[in-house]
Amino acid sequence: MIGRSRAIALAGLAGHVVDVEAHLAAALPAFTIVGLPDASLQESRDRVRAATSSSGLDWPTRRITVNLSPASLPKSGSATDLAIAVAVLAAATQVDSRAAARSVYIGELGLDGAVRPVRGVLPAVAAAVAAGLPNVVVSSANAAEAALVQGARVTGVASLGELARLLGNEHALLAPPPKANVVHTTATLPAQLDLADVRGQEEARRALEIAAAGGHHLFMVGAPGAGKTMLAARLPSLLPPLDNADAVAATSIHSLCGSFDPSEGLLSRPPFEAPHHSASAAAIVGGGSAIARPGAISRAHGGVLFLDEAPEFPARILDTLRQPLESGEIVLHRAYGAARYPSRFQLVLAANPCPCGNRGVRGKACSCSPIVARRYLARLSGPLLDRIDIRIDVAPVRRGATEGEATVVVAERVARARAAARERFSGLGWSANAQASSRWLRASTPSTSLAAGQAALDRGSVSARGLDRALRVAWSISDLAGIPAPTATHVLEALSLRNGSLT
Repeated sequence: MIGRSRAIALAGLAGHVVDVEAHLAAALPAFTIVGLPDASLQESRDRVRAATSSSGLDWPTRRITVNLSPASLPKSGSATDLAIAVAVLAAATQVDSRAAARSVYIGELGLDGAVRPVRGVLPAVAAAVAAGLPNVVVSSANAAEAALVQGARVTGVASLGELARLLGNEHALLAPPPKANVVHTTATLPAQLDLADVRGQEEARRALEIAAAGGHHLFMVGAPGAGKTMLAARLPSLLPPLDNADAVAATSIHSLCGSFDPSEGLLSRPPFEAPHHSASAAAIVGGGSAIARPGAISRAHGGVLFLDEAPEFPARILDTLRQPLESGEIVLHRAYGAARYPSRFQLVLAANPCPCGNRGVRGKACSCSPIVARRYLARLSGPLLDRIDIRIDVAPVRRGATEGEATVVVAERVARARAAARERFSGLGWSANAQASSRWLRASTPSTSLAAGQAALDRGSVSARGLDRALRVAWSISDLAGIPAPTATHVLEALSLRNGSLT
């Protein structure tokens, strides 16, 4: 006798439908799972057996073989428990086999029969719906998250016994409600901060507004207390809400990380990630021994990744950002396969001018020798800095500095600039100036404006890639000004922002 059900295996955010087949043979009792299961999935044998008994269901005293197909696809985690239990019960004719085969089952089983929530339900349900399998059964604690997927017909169950009753077994026992083992936090979604709190800093505020208008990367150098962190923390509040595609991708990543509260719906605000400089490469880029999990750069997708005290980060970690900055995604290869995560974020770096922080500050003596100061900022490699669109000095705030415009005022200008960029790039697949290709920039920028940039290229003050990035910034400046195309003045301002002093 063979029973069938379906589950979902995640490799990154990509979900694959897994056909779960349970075969009962007249032989000595045994329970085997085949189809490249990892150690945590192998342990589901004991969880499924105990949960079945706790639910008042008879465990078959036969040789049970569960096959997870396709057999060549690695499977990991406990989210397949529920599908395995249903397949075994269907093979033992304890539930309706035809009804069992109609749905996809996602959930972990407790020894008492409770169906516990798991991470990554949103991308798993989305994969099921995309494969033409809209009927999905999940833990009651995951039902709200699963229901966010359009087209999904979600059934939430608290126990295996409750599910068995839905599948035709009227004698199954109802287990106690499960205790949620997924902790939801919103640490990456800070409260909206007002730009009016930053006093003075007109040049830095201007650079922040341009960065928000075009999605440009930003590097700020200044003495401690100058306001670099305050400015960076207010960048997400200037950005427009996430579009539907980015909202689904960002929510799926946070679902995998367990940092998503489904009661608030899909993430709509750009996330903000600010890892400490002591964080490991796996914590920032992503990693893991089996299927790699997302890191801070993926959790910042659609938002801002802020690296404070950037020179204190290990050079190898900083250099791993170079490829995601160009491609907008990260591919992590492990022995069990590759995981691909979207990682399109705005990078904001902040640094002191030297280890003591007093270099160039009026009224303070710098204790660092010139060579020490040079080596400090030289920890940021040239290839990484070449990918930064805007580089500015942030001077200490002077006495009597006044408040600037509030976030709501600046955000309105940014929204208009973004709308102009979307209209300009309609049909090209871009949504912000920072994504425009070199070919488009050189073909669309007015010749007089382009000549100003090419003169800087001829002088060697900017690289070819640097010129392209300066042109993208110039288009953002013109969008903020409400002008259809950048003028030579806009290009010169963009070059000034790019070649700002980093001493």
